[in-house]
Amino acid sequence: MTDRIEKQIQLKAPVSRVWRALTNHEEFGEWFKVKLEQPFTPGQPSTGHITHPGYEHIRWNAMVKEVVPETLFSFTWHPYAIDPNVDYSGEPQTLIEFRLRPVDGGTLLTVTESGFDSIPEHRRAEAFRMNDGGWGQQMQNIAEYVAAHP
Repeated sequence: MTDRIEKQIQLKAPVSRVWRALTNHEEFGEWFKVKLEQPFTPGQPSTGHITHPGYEHIRWNAMVKEVVPETLFSFTWHPYAIDPNVDYSGEPQTLIEFRLRPVDGGTLLTVTESGFDSIPEHRRAEAFRMNDGGWGQQMQNIAEYVAAHP
């Protein structure tokens, strides 16, 4: 499938801890490598700067969609929008959903990014490829973060 990326990881932390790492904007910024300017609020933009080495020139722009306590956190963004000379605002956005489920020994975290089929064809494949790899890395980042910050 080319429209959807899905990654799962079982974290050795309770749902409440994983939830805080996802939805507290400062904690999210620590493991995701972004300096966010405001808390996550449904229906409101989330802005800031990427802090990942090599991507510091990129602004973080997302729109918070749903915040269902300890169950679902979602936002939309322009995937792999890294060229500062391109205005991505006219493009469709993809939907990112973090779903949490308690399991024996911790939390099953699933992240899904969908909507790639509506991204302009000239950048769709690269955006999908880069975000597929990126989500794999981010799942490791949150696992390391919650383990180090119980």
